[in-house]
Formats: sequence, structure tokens, C-alpha cells
Amino acid sequence: MLNLIKLVVGVSSVEELAERQKDPHNTRQHPQHSARLPVVHTRTFPRQSEEILHSGSLYRVISGLIQCRQQVLDLQTETRADGTQGTLILLSPEIIRVEPRAMRPFQGWRYLKPADAPPDLSGTRHTNLPPHLQKELMLLGL
Repeated sequence: MLNLIKLVVGVSSVEELAERQKDPHNTRQHPQHSARLPVVHTRTFPRQSEEILHSGSLYRVISGLIQCRQQVLDLQTETRADGTQGTLILLSPEIIRVEPRAMRPFQGWRYLKPADAPPDLSGTRHTNLPPHLQKELMLLGL
């Protein structure tokens, strides 16, 4: 199994990400699923796609913190309006919060090994603090 990690641009919280994913422009119908699935557009197709499709997730960096993940259900190629090739990452609609971890900005996506991925948060460890406060507390070791 292998995961991906990608920045979420223009979103300041997990709740805002969930709202954005309800927009029909950010979803695609998949033949094996009755509901429309959230989709992420990216340029390059992962060479290690089989490892990702074997229970891998897309971890999301929001406001400088890895905050959540969604299981990757499919990877598809697409031809964009300008004729260039792109990739669609189809995700499970379930957003799973993870233990916040600071992450510097980067372009595109990166592979994330399971050993390097932050653990899922249990329901009792969920926090409603704004991301900037979560980041400050994490940097202070609290």
C-alpha cells in the first residue's frame, strides 16, 4: 500500500473541504459506485498506481497541516480542454481526520509511505480549534 499527499489550495478547514466536495463540478460518476465521488485534478499520473489503489489514501494539507485523508478509489487519465493530459483522483466521500502534522508547501502531489503517515484521530481526540491554533500547539509540543 502507498498513499499520496497533496495541498488543498483556497480552503481553510476540513469542513470547507467537505462543502467544496459537494459541488457537482468537483465530483464524477463512477460505474462501480451509485453516488458521485469527489475528484481531485492533477497533472501527472502516479507510476505506482497499483500500490495506491490497494487501499491507499490521499492525505490533505490544509493551512500548513496534514489534517485529513480520503481513500483513493480510482485513478483515471483525462484530456483537458486545452488538449493536455491530466489525471483524476477519485476519492471516497468519507473524510477521515488525522493527527495534525505540519507540512511545508510543495507543488503537485507526493508519495507518502504508511509508516510516515499521521495516525487517524479517534472521535474523542477530535478538535474544533482553528488550523492556525492547532499548528501553534503542535509546534509547542502540546
